[in-house]
Amino acid sequence: MAATPDPRISATDGSTVTRAALPRRTVLVGAAAGTLSLGTAAATVPGLTEPLGAPAQAAPDSGEYRIGLGISDITGPAAECGMMGYSQQDQTTAGIHLRPRARAFVFATGDHRIVFAVAENAMIFQSVHRGVLTELVRRFGDLYTENNVLLTSTHSHAVCGGAAHDYAYNLSILGFQQQVYDAEVNGLVEAISAAHADLAPGTLALGRSELHDASVNRSRVAFDRNPAADRAHFPEAVDPAVTVLGIVKGGRQVGAITWFATHNTSMTNKNRLISADNKGYASFTHEHTDHGVRYLDGAPEFVAAFAQTNAGDMSPNLNLAPGSGPTGNEFDNTRIIGERQYDASRAALADARQLSGPIGSVFCYVDLSDIAVDARFAPGGVPRHTAPPAAGVSLFAGSVEDGPGLPGGPIQEGVRNPFLESLGDPHPPVPAWLADTQAPKAVAVPFTLLPPAPWVPSVVPIQIVRIGELYLAAAGGEFTIVAGLRIRRTVADALGVELDQVLMQGYANAYHEYVTTPEEYDAQQYEGASTLFGRNTLPAYQQEFTRLAIALAAGTAVGRGPAPRDLSQLQPNFVPPPGPDTAPPGQDFGTTLTQPGAAYGRGTRATVEFVSAHPKHNPRRNGTFLEVQRLVDNRWIRVANEGEWNIRFHWSKRPPATSVAGFTWDIPGDAATGRHRFVHYADRLAPDGTLHPVIGISDEFDIT
Repeated sequence: MAATPDPRISATDGSTVTRAALPRRTVLVGAAAGTLSLGTAAATVPGLTEPLGAPAQAAPDSGEYRIGLGISDITGPAAECGMMGYSQQDQTTAGIHLRPRARAFVFATGDHRIVFAVAENAMIFQSVHRGVLTELVRRFGDLYTENNVLLTSTHSHAVCGGAAHDYAYNLSILGFQQQVYDAEVNGLVEAISAAHADLAPGTLALGRSELHDASVNRSRVAFDRNPAADRAHFPEAVDPAVTVLGIVKGGRQVGAITWFATHNTSMTNKNRLISADNKGYASFTHEHTDHGVRYLDGAPEFVAAFAQTNAGDMSPNLNLAPGSGPTGNEFDNTRIIGERQYDASRAALADARQLSGPIGSVFCYVDLSDIAVDARFAPGGVPRHTAPPAAGVSLFAGSVEDGPGLPGGPIQEGVRNPFLESLGDPHPPVPAWLADTQAPKAVAVPFTLLPPAPWVPSVVPIQIVRIGELYLAAAGGEFTIVAGLRIRRTVADALGVELDQVLMQGYANAYHEYVTTPEEYDAQQYEGASTLFGRNTLPAYQQEFTRLAIALAAGTAVGRGPAPRDLSQLQPNFVPPPGPDTAPPGQDFGTTLTQPGAAYGRGTRATVEFVSAHPKHNPRRNGTFLEVQRLVDNRWIRVANEGEWNIRFHWSKRPPATSVAGFTWDIPGDAATGRHRFVHYADRLAPDGTLHPVIGISDEFDIT
C-alpha cells in the first residue's frame, strides 16, 4: 500500500486540532432556522422505492449517492487516566491493547448530506457533541450542523474517561480531562473531514443476518415483565438482528457499517489497557485481515464500523459474569465476540441488496425532565409526566453481569475523592415530590438537586436520520431491546414503513444512561434504577419520535427546542499532571531493559522493555509507541505496530518518575521469517518544561 498521505486519514503524530475560535455558546448555524433536511422531494413518500430486499434500479456508481469515508485515532493518555464505564476510581490506564478509533461516513445526494460517525469510546457526551459541531462549523460553515450530523459510540468500558462536562460521569475520573476531550473531538473531526474530502459517486447495499451467540439478556427478571407480544418478538430474550450497510465505490467494496446489539464490555473492570473491545476487534478484523489496512500507512482501503443499537440489557458475557463467556479469559472473549459480529457482518454483506432513495434528517432538543406525555403514549391510557433526574439504589450495585458498581453510592468508605468533595454533599434529603415522581424507584441520589448544578443533563437531542430505505432513530440513552422495539414500531408506524427499515440508534449525540419500558422500570433492576427520568421516559420518547417522524415524512421543519446547557467553565480537575521524567541511575531514556530472545517461532510471544517517558507528555495519537521492523534488502520496514491486535503496551512507573514501557508481540502464524527488531518511541519532559524525543532500539532477533 502506498505511504503517500491521503485526505481520508490523518497521520499527525501526537498532534491536536486547534480548539475552535467560536464561543462555546454559539448557536450552530442552521439550527434556529429549522432542523429538517431532505434529499429529494420523494422524502414525502417514506415507503420503499422497491420491495424490501429487491435490487434497486440505479446502475453501479450511477451518482445517486456521493459517499466519503474517513478514520482517525481517538486514543487518550495511556497512563494514569481514569477509565470510563465501570466507575472504579482505581481503574486507571496503564497501556494499550487495541487503539480506539473514530470512523466517519458522509452520504450526499444533490445539495443534501448526512454524517454518520462511530467512535470507539464509552459515550458521546454532549460536551464532545458540542465540540465536534463547533469545529465543523468553523471548518465548513453551515454544511455540517447538529441537524445532519449523527455521532454515536460503541460503548467500550476500556477507554479513557473525563471528556464529559457532566459531574456524574467524571466522578471516578476525578474531574474533566482536557487531553481526553481533545482526543475525542479532534479524532471525530479529522475522520469527518477526511470523509468529506473523500466524497465520490458510489452505491449502497443493505443486508441482514442474525447472530444468536454474541449476547445474553442480563436483566431477564425485568424483561419477563413485558407483555407477551413484546417477549414473543425476542424468543431468546436477545435481539439477534444484524443490519449492514455496504459501500461500493469505483466497483470496489470500500466500507461497511454493521449494527448489532451487545454491550462492548468483554474487557473487565480489572483491565487497565485501553481497548476498543469486541466491536473494535470486529472492525480491526474486517479492515486489517480482509483488506490489509495498516493504520499508519495513509488512506485505508476499507473502513468498517460496528455500531450499537438497543444494547441496554444485552451483555457479551455469555455466562452472566464479568469476563466469563464464552471463555474465562477477557482477551479471548473480546476476540471471539468480535469475530462472531464480524462473521455475521460478512454473511449479511453477501446477501445485501442495492439500496436507493433520498437522504434526510430531523433533529431537536427535548427536556426529558419535563415532558407531558399524552394519553395515547402513556401507560394505562392516562396522561403522565416525566421526572427530574435521579438515580435509584440498584444503580450503585452495578450490572453484576458486566461489572460491579459503587457500593454505598458515589462515596466509598475510606476512599477520598477530592472531585466529589469540591462539588458538595451528594446526599441531600430526597423531597417527597421527587420520590413520588420517580416511584417505584427508591431514590439514592437526586441528581437534579446536587450542587453546583444538576450532575446530568436533562435537555438532550433526539434525531431521525434517513439513508435511502434505512431509518435511524437516534437518542442518547442505553435502550433495552423491548424499549428499542417500541421506538422502532412507533417510528415505522408514523412513517408508514416496515419495522425492519427502522433501527434504534442508541448512544447517540449525548448520554443520559438507560431507557427501560415502564414494566421493566417497575422491577428496579440496574437498568431501571439507571432510567433517570422516571417510569414514563420511554413513552415520552415515543411521543417525541412520533413528532419527528411525522415532520420527516411531511418535509416540515421542527423547532430546535430548549437550548442544551453549557457547563464548560465549571470543570475542576484533581488529577495532577506528570512532572519531568527520570531515568534509572546509569541508564538513559530508550535503554532496553529487557531484550527479546535470539529467535522465536511463529505463534509464540516476544517481549521487550524500555526506559520510557510518561505517555501523557505525548499520547502519540495517530502514531505509535512501538514498531516491529523486519530487515528487507538491508532496509528496516515496519511489519506491525502498537495499537494493533497482536501487540500490547504495558506501562509501569518506578520511583521517582521513571516510566517503563513493556511490549508483548504475539507473532502471527503467517509472519514472514527473517531478522526483526523492536523500535520504541516516546517523548520525555525535561526539567525546563521542554519535550525531547525518545527512541529505543532492541537487539535483533530472528523469526524462524
